[in-house]
Amino acid sequence: MVDRSVLLQRAKEMRRNPTETEKRLWQHLSASQLGGYKSRRQAVLEQFIVDIFCPQKALIVEIDGDTHDLPQDAKRDLRLSQKGFRTIRFSNQEVIKNLDGVLMAILEILSDMPDRWPVSSTPNPSSEEEGLK
Repeated sequence: MVDRSVLLQRAKEMRRNPTETEKRLWQHLSASQLGGYKSRRQAVLEQFIVDIFCPQKALIVEIDGDTHDLPQDAKRDLRLSQKGFRTIRFSNQEVIKNLDGVLMAILEILSDMPDRWPVSSTPNPSSEEEGLK
């Protein structure tokens, strides 16, 4: 298992140097722009770094390039689902060619998912704390 401090440092580097598709999508998700849902980029969950994470709904959004290892992604998604997280995936091409459709799909899923905690007592754990649950 990878040391947590190594993961946190790697996630920080990834936030500083996002891919073009991550930048495009994040422009619409940052500052709770999409339906008022807060999101984090390159969040550490368990022993993984996820592209985008909505803590309120436990939704992970992954943007996949051409070189993704589908069997490895499936194992990762299964492990995270066993911890209560849901992962949705979009290709780089979907984000580039159909950003509005990607945003609508994310918003629809977020709207349909239950909150992880009562809205009136929403905790705001740091990204470091989130993966410890």
